Amino acid sequence: MTKDGTRIEVFANTGSVKDALAAIENGAEGSGLLRTEFLFLDRQTPPDEDEQARQYQAIADALQGRPLIVRTLDVGGDKAAPYLPIPAEENPALGLRGVRVSLWRPHLLKTQLRAILRVVPPKGAKGGQCKIMVPMIGSLDELRAVRAVLEEAKRELGITDHVELGVMIETPAAAVTADLIAAEADFLSIGTNDLTQYVLAMDRGNPELAARIDALHPAVLRMISQTCQGAKVHGRWVGVCGGLASDVAATPILLGLGVTELSTTAAIAPEVKARVRDLDLAACQKLAAQALAQTSPQAVRGLVQAFGA
Repeated sequence: MTKDGTRIEVFANTGSVKDALAAIENGAEGSGLLRTEFLFLDRQTPPDEDEQARQYQAIADALQGRPLIVRTLDVGGDKAAPYLPIPAEENPALGLRGVRVSLWRPHLLKTQLRAILRVVPPKGAKGGQCKIMVPMIGSLDELRAVRAVLEEAKRELGITDHVELGVMIETPAAAVTADLIAAEADFLSIGTNDLTQYVLAMDRGNPELAARIDALHPAVLRMISQTCQGAKVHGRWVGVCGGLASDVAATPILLGLGVTELSTTAAIAPEVKARVRDLDLAACQKLAAQALAQTSPQAVRGLVQAFGA
């Protein structure tokens, strides 16, 4: 809770039962991003529904009923799976990856969605524990296609309750059409690592560019601002699950732009929570407005440093 009483959720990113336990130990309120790739990589065949369901259940149990946002398979680009014969691509970061792979091989998507839907929340819990999040969305059509598969999986399992389906905002296309996407997505979560790469047109795997890839670049912040504004039109919440959520210098700016959920590394969660408690939302909004008018990430960081002095 900020000084003025604004509720901010601080979650942790996870990729295993061990990560989930670390999240709880560090005071996270749940997992804002479960990276499911750990189940799909370094093997010759994809995991079946039962194996996935067991793994997701174990992580949900480790969170002791706290919310768990499960990201659907995010492979392609720099993450290859032997059983997915993705053709050689000149620009893998711009090719078959994220939701594009899921819609290219919808049977894998259906199996994963069914496994997630099978997670049983603790006794007495209200509603389901799991929310589902789709990576690399670029258009509303992709979200609709995934929702259609989700609804089919629900019918097969006899599930009638609403299951929240959100999207990751990682492309400029998604950010600038956030108002359109938010009309049908239940929530938006910003993946600042890829969003920064695409906004700045800089490969985040290129060591020569590493020092220049800064998510506090005003162009990236403007994309985050536009995402929050678009989501607000439809009353959707916006989180950040990318690296910027774990950058305590960015916390006041993100809150000022309209972000209400931060999913961090487990270790940094206590520091982020402490930072949130020390902030006033009106002051954060003023800082964010100033940050959007800067010409470089260095200038933005200078503003933040002065703000915290």
